Amino acid sequence: MEIAAECEHRMEPVLVTPSQPTPGHTLYLSNLDDQCLLRFSVEYLFVFAGDVDVDALRTALSRVLVDYYPLAGRLGPGNDGKLVVDCNAEGALFEEGFLPGLTAGEFLRGSAIAKPHESWRKLLRGAEEQSFLDVPPLVVQVTRLGCGGTVLCAAISHCLCDGIGAAQFLHAWARVAKFEAADHHVAPFHDRGVLRPRCPPRVAFEHQEYAINSLPGDGDPAVTPSLFVGPLAPVSLTFTGAHVQRLKDRCAPWLEECTSFEALAAHVWRAWVRSLGPPSDLRVKLLFTVDIRRRVKPGLPEGYCGNGFVLACAESTARQLAAPSGEHHAARLVRAAKEMIDDDYVRSTVDLLELRRDAMPDLSASLVISAWTRIGLEDLDIGAGRPVHVGPLTSETYCLFLPVVDDPRGVTALVSVPEAAAERLEDRCLHGLDDMHDVENDEQ
Repeated sequence: MEIAAECEHRMEPVLVTPSQPTPGHTLYLSNLDDQCLLRFSVEYLFVFAGDVDVDALRTALSRVLVDYYPLAGRLGPGNDGKLVVDCNAEGALFEEGFLPGLTAGEFLRGSAIAKPHESWRKLLRGAEEQSFLDVPPLVVQVTRLGCGGTVLCAAISHCLCDGIGAAQFLHAWARVAKFEAADHHVAPFHDRGVLRPRCPPRVAFEHQEYAINSLPGDGDPAVTPSLFVGPLAPVSLTFTGAHVQRLKDRCAPWLEECTSFEALAAHVWRAWVRSLGPPSDLRVKLLFTVDIRRRVKPGLPEGYCGNGFVLACAESTARQLAAPSGEHHAARLVRAAKEMIDDDYVRSTVDLLELRRDAMPDLSASLVISAWTRIGLEDLDIGAGRPVHVGPLTSETYCLFLPVVDDPRGVTALVSVPEAAAERLEDRCLHGLDDMHDVENDEQ
């Protein structure tokens, strides 16, 4: 969906500072926080059918930044190439906009979400055309729509928090905006010391997530062909709860108690490979985020706002994934990759990033999945009810699993692939899942 009209900005953006004094110190970032992979801002987009009080939102932001004060600071270089946060209370950037010709319903396309378009960037003007360190850790734009609806966009530095931490902040902001008591809500925990590297660092695993993809016998893996050739096109694939259940049932004979994520990740990975058609002997990877908050010993403190995840890596040849038994094969690999993530693996990852500051996954033949499901983004209420649309501002080559409004078991997979492969990906993902009458009738 293209936003044809220009967004009207009737006032200059303002810096919203904490309403009370906050600690003025330099915040250490863990190696999981400041790794090269995460040096960007995650741009969230929420569409609400109702209107909101923008002044109340701005005032509430000032108040909630007292607790979430690192978001009002500034990123900068520290020692040995690491980034730190100068907690200087400089403030978050807050922008207002007006789009009279746009309605909330235009972000929905039947039962699926509209595909992100480059024109959506006008919904977050403050995060444009600046280098990573020049953009404040938090940039917000609230845009009123002609239908009476509201769009909230928030760019949050990935170096400061992961999806769980971002959701925690957004819900805290919403509670303050609606004057709700915070008695039973968890306070943010900002100290990252629990994830400091060991001395000396000890890398105990191969960490294929940071290795270079290659063909068998390839003497120069650096020339492995990239699967992303040509202009990219976003593909939005909505799997209903019934679709997900069918995928789980397919895997059940080979994988006991297969989870929704395992079944769906395996299915999308396999369809992605088959649609791109890489060399059959090329080793392709599926990288996905695994929450480590309860996997490390001791567990991360409650309310931990930093990046509390590592990448799990499933790897296979394209031929194995494309085979008739590829779905079961892929699901078993996803399960095995997830089960590898324990305290030892996390500590080894932290130590690897201590020794290799420039460590970066090879994305030339890798699908990266980040799940925005089950972290509560679809329940965010800033005073206009639950959102009618939740998603990213733009579509990237990595894949997002997004919540589906009014279908708590449904998932929308959003990913960009070369234009020539877009239709094939959609066909591969949805083939055999549309005829759901038998499953749906059983559930009614």
